[in-house]
Amino acid sequence: MSKEKDQPGQDSEKLEDLKYPGDESEATEPESDLAKELEKSKSEYLYLRAEFDNYKKQMIKERSDLVKFGSERLVRDLLEVIDNFERALETEVTQETLDSFKTGIEITHKKIMSLLGRHGIERFGERGQAFDPTLHEALSSEPTDQVDEGHISQVFKPAYKMHDRVIRPAQVVVAVKPKAEQE
Repeated sequence: MSKEKDQPGQDSEKLEDLKYPGDESEATEPESDLAKELEKSKSEYLYLRAEFDNYKKQMIKERSDLVKFGSERLVRDLLEVIDNFERALETEVTQETLDSFKTGIEITHKKIMSLLGRHGIERFGERGQAFDPTLHEALSSEPTDQVDEGHISQVFKPAYKMHDRVIRPAQVVVAVKPKAEQE
């Protein structure tokens, strides 16, 4: 063995120059960049998640308010008609004022129908129309030659639809051929 190898100072200097996998000296920079990037991504994710949760809460509140106050315009318009009815009820009806009272009620009815039309509500199911079980509720049938068989001969309650949706079917009587004609 040579004397150079036996000297402890020389080997220790060479060992210090070696890099080990766990050594932090050069690996610190890329790992800290990754840690910063991970922390930034996590922060962005949490921010976006909080924003989305707030958005969901806002949409739920708006939908709730729409259901709660959606009919406000219709009711506001309807209050005007109610005012007219209340004025009519305060009027003393005599034989002399009967015609004007009836005219006032007819005008109020027209206002109601106009109001419904402005809000997309339409009346249908008139006498003489073809019976359609998706739009009409048949209460009974009656033999008649006044209207064609399978058509509406009487309407007890007219039908109403809002836009394209039926909100109340008509209650009707459907015409059938009179017995004399059936034989």
